[in-house]
Amino acid sequence: MRKLIAAINMTLDGFCDHTAVIPDDELHQHYNDLLSNADTLLYGRITYQLMESYWPTIVKSPTGNKPTDEFAVLIDNISKIVFSRTLQHVDWKNTKLKKEVIKEEILELKQQAGKNILAGSPSLIVTLTQMNLIDEYQLCVHPIVSGSGLPLFKNVKDRVNLKLLKTKTFGSGAVTLYYEPTNLR
Repeated sequence: MRKLIAAINMTLDGFCDHTAVIPDDELHQHYNDLLSNADTLLYGRITYQLMESYWPTIVKSPTGNKPTDEFAVLIDNISKIVFSRTLQHVDWKNTKLKKEVIKEEILELKQQAGKNILAGSPSLIVTLTQMNLIDEYQLCVHPIVSGSGLPLFKNVKDRVNLKLLKTKTFGSGAVTLYYEPTNLR
C-alpha cells in the first residue's frame, strides 16, 4: 500500500504561511528528495493556485539555482489532484480536478501501485486527518514566530495521537518532525 504523507512548512507558533518561510538550498533539496519518492500530490484550491502561479514559470525560465530549478521540474511533472468546489478547470499539466474529497477514492488511490502520495495544503491535511487517512506527518517547523496566520490543525475536532519517528535538523534551524498516527484504524 502507498503511504499518504502530509508534508508542510510551518512557523514555530504553528501557522502555515508560505510567505513567512524562505527555503534555502538545503530545504529545497529535502523537498526534492520527498517529491522524487512520490508520484501524486494532493492540493486544495488555495495552495494549488499559489504553486501553479509560480513554479511553471521557473521551469520556463530557470533561476540558475540547481535545487530550486530541480524542485520546479519535479513539481511540474508530478501528478496532481486538486480538490475544489469553486474551480471550473485546471491548467497546470498533469493535474486533475475533483470537487470533493471522498474517503473511498483516497483509499483506492492508496491501494494502487506506485510511490508515496503527498498532501501539501493545510485544509486538505485537516480533512484527511479527520478521515484517518494520513500515514505520516512531516512537519517542517521553521525558527520563526509569525504571530498570526492559518493554524494547521485549527479544525481538527478529535484527538490524534502521534508517535515521533525521527527528526531532521537543517542548518537554517528548521526541524522536520516525522510522526505517524497511533490511533486505531
